[in-house]
Amino acid sequence: MVSDAMQSHGPSQPTPGNRDPNEKYEKHEYMQGDVTGQSLNAIVNARLQGQEGLFLNNSWLELLFFSKGSTAQSVSINLVSTIPTRRTNGSDKIMADFDTLQIEQPVWFIPHGAGPCFFMDWNPPEAWDGMADFLANLSVSLPRQPRAVLLISAHWLESDFRVTGSTKPELIFDYYGFPAHTYELTYPAPGSPNLADHVLRLLTEAGFDAGADHERGFDHGMFIPLKLIFPKADIPVVQLSLRADLDPEAHLAAGRALASLRREGVLIVGSGMSFHNMRGYGNAAFTPRSEVFDNWLSTAVEAEPGKRWANLANWSAAPYAYDCHPQGHEEHLIPLMVAAGAAGESVGQKVYSEQVLKSQLSAYRFG
Repeated sequence: MVSDAMQSHGPSQPTPGNRDPNEKYEKHEYMQGDVTGQSLNAIVNARLQGQEGLFLNNSWLELLFFSKGSTAQSVSINLVSTIPTRRTNGSDKIMADFDTLQIEQPVWFIPHGAGPCFFMDWNPPEAWDGMADFLANLSVSLPRQPRAVLLISAHWLESDFRVTGSTKPELIFDYYGFPAHTYELTYPAPGSPNLADHVLRLLTEAGFDAGADHERGFDHGMFIPLKLIFPKADIPVVQLSLRADLDPEAHLAAGRALASLRREGVLIVGSGMSFHNMRGYGNAAFTPRSEVFDNWLSTAVEAEPGKRWANLANWSAAPYAYDCHPQGHEEHLIPLMVAAGAAGESVGQKVYSEQVLKSQLSAYRFG
């Protein structure tokens, strides 16, 4: 919601009593504000709705977002409450507190590596450097810091969808045989029972059976990549499980049910691997197969939304599908389905691709 601290300039706002009924108050010439220290300026055309004076009500605005040292990009801001505007020299101008506006977040599907690979020595030493650099620089691409993160990890499967319901989830060190110090890693991000309840409400309204697990902690599919992406651990996180049947269409539909969270400032993240065959890592025979599958997957993600849905729902028909994700063990791919479902009409694009341990691995962004 927009704060009471919002300032307006110019003469007092027209009221139903003094408003010219023949005049259309439809144009905002500019908006300006501050988003976490970054300058935000825009020229906006918006329809002012309602007859009780000048109000902009639940309208979507396309803005230009200027961040330091980067190219302007388009972002959407949802003004979730009515904002009074004032008339100055024939135009409507407002100044708002942008910290209170809800900016639509993108959706990510990211690789989370192998166990605690980013926080230990590996052979070869540079094996995970490119992926680590990609993850460490992801947050600068966001329109603003998310209000919360909803993360779907490949490492949590339940018969029905479940969410973490604790305010302070513990870490689950669900990797084995790694150096002792990797079992002492910390990531004290808070949980968010309110967001968990909201997720459950959206899923049940869409016809899914879903519940909260108040004992479940954060598994390494969450805390390993987020230690790089959001190292301060100051953003609330809720984890959403996969459903154990790994039905791609059901997970696409679950994502679609959650898409509105993006407009509430929630970043939805699928955490898995675009290639995940333990026999294939380090095996040169799998390199060309992983490349062919990666090309198919990237084409599917970048297709128009209807075709994207159809292709991903039928991913097992892709070339070398089961070489890259063995049948019955495709849990590292399925978080992509939730992400793609939450994307709605947003465009998908490959934002990272690299050959790691002789297999092609990619990451995707929607919106």
